[in-house]
Amino acid sequence: MDEYNRIDGQRNSGRQSSRPVLKSILSGKSTPRGSPSFRRLNSSRTPRRDGRTAGFGTNCFRSNRIVLWLLLITLWAYAGFYVQSRWAHGDNKEGIFGGNDLSDEADHTESEQVRRELSVSNDSFNQSNIKKTDIVITKNTTRTVSRTIVSIKKRTKRSRRGNKKKGLETKIVKNLEIQEEQLPNTNATYGMLFGPFGSIEDSVLEWSPTKRSGTCDRKSQFARLVWSRKFVLIFHELSMTGAPLSMMELATELLSCGATVSVVALSRRGGLLTELARKKIKVLEDKDKGSFKTAMKADLVIAGSAVCASWIEQYLDHSVAGTRQLVWWIMENRREYFDRSKLVLNRVKQVVFLSESQSKQWMAWCKEENIQFKSTPSLVPLSVNDELAFVAGISCSLNTPAFTIEKMLEKRLLLRNRIREEMGVKDNDMLVMALSSINPGKGHLLLLESVQLTGERKVHGAVDHGESLRKMLRGSEEKKGQDLKLLIGSVGSKSNKVFYVKSLLDFLSNHSDLANSVMWTPATTRVASLYSAADVYVINSQGLGETFGRVTIEAMAFGIPVLGTDAGGTKEIVEHNVTGLLHPIGHPGTSVLSKNLQYLLKNPSERQRMGLQGRENVKKMYLKKHMYKIFWEVLYNTMRVK
Repeated sequence: MDEYNRIDGQRNSGRQSSRPVLKSILSGKSTPRGSPSFRRLNSSRTPRRDGRTAGFGTNCFRSNRIVLWLLLITLWAYAGFYVQSRWAHGDNKEGIFGGNDLSDEADHTESEQVRRELSVSNDSFNQSNIKKTDIVITKNTTRTVSRTIVSIKKRTKRSRRGNKKKGLETKIVKNLEIQEEQLPNTNATYGMLFGPFGSIEDSVLEWSPTKRSGTCDRKSQFARLVWSRKFVLIFHELSMTGAPLSMMELATELLSCGATVSVVALSRRGGLLTELARKKIKVLEDKDKGSFKTAMKADLVIAGSAVCASWIEQYLDHSVAGTRQLVWWIMENRREYFDRSKLVLNRVKQVVFLSESQSKQWMAWCKEENIQFKSTPSLVPLSVNDELAFVAGISCSLNTPAFTIEKMLEKRLLLRNRIREEMGVKDNDMLVMALSSINPGKGHLLLLESVQLTGERKVHGAVDHGESLRKMLRGSEEKKGQDLKLLIGSVGSKSNKVFYVKSLLDFLSNHSDLANSVMWTPATTRVASLYSAADVYVINSQGLGETFGRVTIEAMAFGIPVLGTDAGGTKEIVEHNVTGLLHPIGHPGTSVLSKNLQYLLKNPSERQRMGLQGRENVKKMYLKKHMYKIFWEVLYNTMRVK
């Protein structure tokens, strides 16, 4: 019995001892991970040697994955720079970037607008109820009405909210539109309106617009500096006048040299929007001051007019210290422009002028107002772009074995004959050209008076009535059938003053003989054909004179003598009796200009001598390579490139 109890007790104790073991097996949570029992219970897991092998494989995979990611990032960056390079230099033969045509963006916009307008007109014809049609059009205003109408509505709403300034601008725009309707660009208005001659120019030169891109000298310091950098250029308007054209050429050069370029247009008046689209230059929509955000991300901001003062002031207020890299390229030289700029001049990092006379004048005004610049202003004169130099027969980046200098001189002569024939100008006639916006500051009315006086000989201040204006303008045996013809541009420019254009037309209506010798040409960027046809160029800017006058050096590049006012930057470019003749401003200069015109009319050899000397001066000082060599130094110092 005792033995039985002992055996039974051992069994019970065995059962009791097995329970904890069973509990530990079923619930490993109660056993510490590092305890001997835990290691014993989990001894059936993968051996430590296998664990090390797996860990090594995982680490190896992870390290290789990092290498693979680095390789992918490198390849992606290389592909990005490759695409940017081909895009910037116009290499888009396969069309992989889009935009196979010359102005895809502009054409697409225009075609889309026409399609929408046609859809509206078709819908209106299909509707039986006119009122119902009006309701449909009103509901779908944003889809069917053109951008111009939408912009006018937006401006009207803003003016109602109390924005007097923008309301005034809207009224001015409306007034200009009404005035332009009163002066249509037809022969009925101007008498003889010729051009533009872009199609003739292309057919004679055998040079399509697609070849007028990629003119960057990639070995130059300028190209190496701007490569892969971001620039924002501020245009005060998009008219075909000096400042916007100069800024467009700068944008084209930057883009050609591999930079990223964005344009902010404070006013979209003018015809450069299509040209910018053709050149693949991005124009920003400045909504909710979006231009400030883009400018703060750029390496440099370049403003191209004194009119940009308001934008610059707002940008400096919105930007932070590290994003105020701004160059202000001022191209005006009148007191009214200084007055609107003086509050910002001392806040801009670098101010640039066009000529020595302009710089001295602005420095004098600053001294009167006790304004000090942050740094010494720089001088960057304008230049003749490669497109015009190419047609003029001057060596540039566009010359190829098929388009040598000699070949281009021959083509230019053919172009001259075609254009003069188109305008009815004889070989012996002297074609005088004044190509600029038509406003009082350019002195067109005084020029007409000078042309009128050209046929009258003055002796000691008295007029010799023996020779009338009719005899001078229509030719005489003494001059072997030579006539003086005057070509005035630019008709239709948004910078023209309509009241001033009317005064010119009224003057011509009162002088019928003069009207038969005055021709007009529309505003255009295709001016190589006009320079090829001209014999004399007149720049009759009044007041302080022309700031620099890009048309002056362009005419000189084509071997044309220049008759200019003895003021402003013109007297720095034109050497009297060497590359042209100078005359005073105002009415005293009218008689002097008349004598100069008569002198060149009688002496074709003098026209040739002065023209050749002016051409040589352009080769030495006013080509693109000269301008960007100076501009490189300005950009280098402003951006603080190490």
